[in-house]
Amino acid sequence: MPDPANSQSEPNQTLHGPSSRAAHTMTSPREDVRKILAILDESDCRQARIEFGDLKLDLRRRGDAAGFEIMGPHEKAEDRQASLPVANVAGKEPIASAAPAQSSARRKKAIPKGVVAAASPKPRKSASRVVKFMDTTLRDAHQSLWATRMTTAMMLPVAERLDRIGYDAIDLMGLIQFDVAVRYLKEDPWKRVRLIREKITRTPMQASVRSKSLTGFGVVPNDILLLWTERLIANGLKRIRAFDALADLDNIVHILRFAKEQGAYTVGALVYGHSPVHTDELYVSKVKELIERTSVDAIMLKDACGLLTPDRIRTLVPAMKKVMGKVPLELHSHCLTGLAPLVYLEGVKLGVDQVHTSIAPLANGPAQPATQTIARNLRAMGYTAALDDKLIGEVSEHFRMVTEQEGMPLGVPMEYDAFHFEHQVPGGMLTNFKFQLTQAGLFHRYNDTLEECARIRRELGWPIMVTPFAQLVGTQAVLNVIQGERYRTVPDEVKQYALGYYGKLLAPIEPNVLDRIIENGSKQIPLELRPLDPGVPGLRKKYPDMSDDERLLRYSFAGSQVDQMQAAGPTITHYDFNKPLLHLLNELTKRREYKHVYVQKGPVRLELDR
Repeated sequence: MPDPANSQSEPNQTLHGPSSRAAHTMTSPREDVRKILAILDESDCRQARIEFGDLKLDLRRRGDAAGFEIMGPHEKAEDRQASLPVANVAGKEPIASAAPAQSSARRKKAIPKGVVAAASPKPRKSASRVVKFMDTTLRDAHQSLWATRMTTAMMLPVAERLDRIGYDAIDLMGLIQFDVAVRYLKEDPWKRVRLIREKITRTPMQASVRSKSLTGFGVVPNDILLLWTERLIANGLKRIRAFDALADLDNIVHILRFAKEQGAYTVGALVYGHSPVHTDELYVSKVKELIERTSVDAIMLKDACGLLTPDRIRTLVPAMKKVMGKVPLELHSHCLTGLAPLVYLEGVKLGVDQVHTSIAPLANGPAQPATQTIARNLRAMGYTAALDDKLIGEVSEHFRMVTEQEGMPLGVPMEYDAFHFEHQVPGGMLTNFKFQLTQAGLFHRYNDTLEECARIRRELGWPIMVTPFAQLVGTQAVLNVIQGERYRTVPDEVKQYALGYYGKLLAPIEPNVLDRIIENGSKQIPLELRPLDPGVPGLRKKYPDMSDDERLLRYSFAGSQVDQMQAAGPTITHYDFNKPLLHLLNELTKRREYKHVYVQKGPVRLELDR
């Protein structure tokens, strides 16, 4: 099965590099020189010359390689300048990347049209219904756009401002946030929660719990899921959302009841699917069952694949609201077809109480609609969006600068693609498909793979393309295309799904396909699901001197992954916005192929000699 963390989009591998420092301040030339010296001290350069206006330094590494010393007048590097070859380190215009950072005003102009909010129209004078907002910037936005690679240090500088904007809630953690934090960012995800909780004190923060499993795809005991829920709440996440992609509510009722007993605000999420079995009647029956069995505080319509249309929302929302009474309805979608902003506006007109948005430039594309745009349009329609636009603008600028420095993609509106309604593959997995097929020399079969996904969904009883079923269907599709024989190889998770390990299916699997899955799947998987033994007692016995937080991480991550995370040191909380010259220098000192480097931009002149 594909790596769940990498089933999201992988925009840039530099995401794994050192990118976690927090706070941007204006620095003087001498402060810039100090930072340059710090970078040089970590490099293997033997000598360097720095000219910054009137400030001139000629440096030579000490004999013990511990730092640099200032050279005497007779040793000035300019005496040797003519003999030093010049390395063109940036193509035809090596000094272009050393340009000073743009002013704030110029940076804003560089953002694609529509990304940063214009001045919001004033609300109408007459009383209007208040529409609530949940912010997804710290969770789903970067999960969708940045492969979940936002670090804690990137979040902390704006956490207090997010808290004051006026959100009804802030979505912070899902299972993939734990996964990426441990395995790639080498951060303790529990520590992230506590650090953010110190900054966000007035707005409730939310975590998501998926039925049956944690960070992987394997089925876990119920008591492990309940302990996970307990620790989420204890660490400060007072809103708990639970969902089951099969709409088998037996899988989440116990989680929601337990969370409510622990004092949490509970949200029962129903995942939207586009298929013959995902009818309005199905959702109405599930809403009634959720409310009757769990007394949830809210219902969420979760459109993870961006499949809702204005036409469908006009029938679905009124049907759901009719049986919900006073329980509020939340609407969550992605902009994969470009329709989500229209769906939100239409949903609000029909009674949706809360919309999930992210702050541009971490909006649109595969992410949620932009807070700025939705708030502006709702106000123009006569609704009240009680958000602080000034603070939203400050958070937007912060993440725009992070995006620029880290080489991350900006969220931009996507074109409508009718084919998406057939294959329904999430945006991040499309990138993964391209990579896998290219590696196999079969990129020309890309569209065939998407068509295979659509066919497999139909054969398997219309599973919704969210974790873990998106990865399950996608993996089987790639195998079918690459091997040239359908279901010749069957991943364990596909067989487990077919046998009901994940819950009751909404439609039967085609008989001939089911036969091939059982025949070609692992013989180690029993044909009948056996009840799992409780997992918490054994976990505590195995790790007697650890906190439950750490025990759960070790349960979720095999081998030495937790040890490697801990060995990386404490979570970094400071984020530096380096000027381009410092960034260039930092990169150059890592490249050993350049023996001599000369860079000049205006009054700044830098010369390195290895």
